[in-house]
Amino acid sequence: MINNKDKVAVIFGVRNDRSIAYDIALKLHQSGCKIAVGYVEDTKEDVLYLLQQLGVSNQLAAPVDVRDEGQIKDFLTKVHKELGPIDYLLHGVAYGSQAVICNTLPGSDAPAPSYIDIPFEDLMDSFNISAYSLLRIARVAEPLLADNASILTLTYNASQRVIPGYAGMSINKAALENMVLYLADYFRAKKVRVNALSPGLVMTTSAGGINGVRKIRKIGKLTAPLGNIDSDDVGNAALYYFSNLSTKITGNIHFVDGGFHVMGVSIDE
Repeated sequence: MINNKDKVAVIFGVRNDRSIAYDIALKLHQSGCKIAVGYVEDTKEDVLYLLQQLGVSNQLAAPVDVRDEGQIKDFLTKVHKELGPIDYLLHGVAYGSQAVICNTLPGSDAPAPSYIDIPFEDLMDSFNISAYSLLRIARVAEPLLADNASILTLTYNASQRVIPGYAGMSINKAALENMVLYLADYFRAKKVRVNALSPGLVMTTSAGGINGVRKIRKIGKLTAPLGNIDSDDVGNAALYYFSNLSTKITGNIHFVDGGFHVMGVSIDE
């Protein structure tokens, strides 16, 4: 096991035990990290319960709206004051309304919203939460980071390819990946590395709300050379970036998708 004893990790994006961010938080905790968690208010009960199950104090768990720079600053400043410089930072937040992802809820017979009709206001809100928040968090965290710190975010292959039921969120992921590149360059003087994991489809709570997601999962099982993944696979990959093993790796988009991204066509029965 990677030894992260006394390292300080801040995680944004834990919703429940099906969250990819939760599995990453679990791996960080098991490796010896002191962890702090920023969550959204409506997930408070689940998040605090999970921390209790891990034996982690909830004193450094707080509701944080990543659209609000003041809330981010208050949270990260408190973490820095209580635990010291921040070694690891996970940006695992994303949100898009049904009008943005151009899909309907499972069981609905209503036609899916059209890509060409994505409302500007909805798209900008999802961009603010899903992409720009990385820049905002990095800006606030900059003076609070430890030497050789690592920042990691979560993207998706839909940034490069058409994935049904993702639509406008793909715009956000493409922007997020570009931010990773520019932040990697920006932080060169401080030796802070910035990378992204690009997981395959994982059955999180958010994914479960997409109509047709099980069909996409079935296609992934058949098409990816190594088959579908789960959140544990993503957590293991994240631990590499949240360790001294990756001290010279930055600006990387790391696929954790069983090899799905190398395929030119899908394979179906």
